[in-house]
Parts: sequence; structure tokens; C-alpha cells
Amino acid sequence: RWRPRCNPKRTAMTTAIVIVFLIVYLGMILGGLPFLQLDRTGVALLGAIALVGIGAATPDEAVRSLHLPTLILLFAFMVLSAQLRLGGFYAWVTLKLAALSLTPPLLLGALIGAVAALSAVFSNDIVCLAVAPVLIDACRRRGLDPMPYLLALACAANVGSAATLIGNPQNMLIGATLRLSFGGYVAEAIGPVLLGLLATWGIIVWQTRGRWTDSLDAAGAVSARRADDLPAFDSWQTAKGLTVAAALLGVFLFTAWPREAAALVGAGVLLSSRKLHSRRMLGLVDWELLVLFVGLFVVNHALQHTGLVAEAVAGLAVVGAPLDQPGPLFVAAVLLSNLVSNVPAVMLLLPAATHPLAGPILALASTLAGNLLLVGSIANLIVADAAERRGLRLDWRRHASVGVPVTLATLAMSALYFGWRLARP
Repeated sequence: RWRPRCNPKRTAMTTAIVIVFLIVYLGMILGGLPFLQLDRTGVALLGAIALVGIGAATPDEAVRSLHLPTLILLFAFMVLSAQLRLGGFYAWVTLKLAALSLTPPLLLGALIGAVAALSAVFSNDIVCLAVAPVLIDACRRRGLDPMPYLLALACAANVGSAATLIGNPQNMLIGATLRLSFGGYVAEAIGPVLLGLLATWGIIVWQTRGRWTDSLDAAGAVSARRADDLPAFDSWQTAKGLTVAAALLGVFLFTAWPREAAALVGAGVLLSSRKLHSRRMLGLVDWELLVLFVGLFVVNHALQHTGLVAEAVAGLAVVGAPLDQPGPLFVAAVLLSNLVSNVPAVMLLLPAATHPLAGPILALASTLAGNLLLVGSIANLIVADAAERRGLRLDWRRHASVGVPVTLATLAMSALYFGWRLARP
């Protein structure tokens, strides 16, 4: 009886691809590799280089594996956020919020609402980077403990960014890959997001329970404060950035113009400035994140071409966990997002995202899961770093005291919502 013989060369190449993939995703879990000065971006880039070097992908194949619409959209909105940051918009909003004559709980609610709205349109990471230091200083001037407000900033930025397909990198990837309707996604996500923001406010208020004043005298001694460190508010540059943002939202909602093309035109308009040098704006673009995407695109593409991903998905379906169904996809997104970070997790799960609700499920689950642990989201780490620079310690225990209940509450609300959606005739 004839049996097909395996191809030793192909088997060896598949083995090499799997080894590279496992090393890269180990780096995603650890944040780097032991004994090497590499972060996640460096690990992903090294993995892509290794695959090209061993012949698993030619340079042309590596380029073709990149999802250009996602990369273009990411770049364009980084330029937009840079425009508003250099125009002093984020600092101005934070100072205006801090100056409101509200009680501490109401001020917390105003902060959560503003941060969520900004993060839904602009990068949540950039919002946290620009707002955190100003927020700490503003809280200290009012005699308030900055910690509840910093935790609210991190959680609200993550939850708010889930409201749209441009709020964070993984949502951009999901929207561009699955060609989701911008307005249709917002209609699905807005309910769970609003309930999640309300839950975030309630949890932090309940945990703080009247302990709003700043008792950290030593931290309060850290300079009172650096107004000269803040970018001066420029009404023209801010108006220019907000006008482009509003125009892009209109295009996304009401036209069929490809989102990446419209966003790139918007970035070009902003780069054409008589006052802000392009070097300053491009200097604020997160090139490392773009390189991380490039590396992961190449690595995941090579693994998918081995056929092992399809076999794994089929095997999970046999044992009762079909990833193409809403429930298992939701659970897998939550678990993988906390294991390897949300962007790599989404890249792994996208091939199984075939259900009509797969896009919203993947976007909400992967984004909301980022609040669970301090390392679950870059926004969390940015806030923790800003706190450390100003004499505050936001470690993983302090973050988990809020992040864990917020994550459980927001994920439960999302699961209930999708359960209701699936039960509708």
C-alpha cells in the first residue's frame, strides 16, 4: 500500500519556524529574553530576521506579510496625537479638569469621562503619557492623593479605547483586517464601555472611601511644580489637530473612503506646518511599536503557512473549544492577552475570527483584559513610570487592587452583553 513520504527538508523548516515562533512569544511573555538586552520589539524584529535568514521567508514574502492598512493607520494617528501633544492640548485639558470646583469623587468621574473620550479617538498610550505628570502635579496642588486618579487614568484609558476601532493598536488591527464598519463597531461597543467606565468609577470611589487627601509628605516635597516643563497651549495648533480628527471621524462614519488612506492624508495635512517642524512631530511617533507590528506580522505569517495554526484550531474544536465560536474566542482573548500582551494575542486569534461578532468580541476582550495586571497594558506602565518619576510608587500590588476588580467587572458586563446579543433572534 502506497504511503506519502514526508519531506525531511520541509519538516526541518517547519521545526525551525516553530522554534523561532516559540522564542518570540516567550519574549512577549517575559518582556525580553534572558541574557540579552532586548525588549519585546527587539525580540519580534530578531525573530523576523531569523526567519528571513534561514529561508523560511524571502524578503519579498516578508514585506507581503505586512498588513499595510494597519501600519498606515497606526502611523497616521501617532502623528495626530503628536500634533495635539505639541500644541499643549492634553496638558490644557488636564489643568482645566483639575481646576473644576468639584468634590474629589465627582472630579474622579470627570477625569474618567475625559480620559475615556480622548482615548477613544487618540492613542490611549499617548493620552496617559501626556496626562499623567500634569495630573500628579495638579492633584498635589489641591492637596489630593494622586494615586486614585492615576489608577483611574490607566483604567479609563484602556476601557475608553475599546469604544472605537482607532482607540488602540489592537483595535486598529482588528478593524483593518476584518474590514469592520466603524459605526457598526461603535454601536456594539459603546454599551459595555459606558458601563465599564461607571464600574471603574464606583470601584475606585468605594476603595478610597474618604481617603482623598495627600498624606505623602515626602512625595509632596518633590517640586511643586514645573510649569516650564509643560508644552505651552497653542490654540491654533490644537484647533488644527482637532479639526483633522473631527474630519477623519466624519469620513470613517459616513463615507466608504478607506480609513488608512484618509488618515494618511490627515497626517500629511498636519505635517505641512509653518511652525511645528516635522522632526519634532515624527520624533513623537512610536517607531518601536510599528517595528513590533512588523516583526510579529512576519513571524505569525510564517507560522500560519506551516498549517499548524489551522490544525491547532481544528484540534481545539474537537475537544469542545472551537475558537470560531464567541465563547471560546472571548476566553482565549482574555487569557492570551494577559499571557503575551494584547497585540500578539490578537494576531494569533485573528485567523479564527470568523463569527459575525468575532471582531467586537476580540476587540473588547483583549482591550479590557489589559487592566488586570500592571504589565497587561503599555498605558499602565506609562502611568506607573510617571508616578515613579514624581516620587510615587505604583507597583503591581497597588495596581491589582483596582485593576483586578475593574477587569472582572468590565469583562462580565461585556460577556453578558454578547450573551444577550447572541440570544436575540
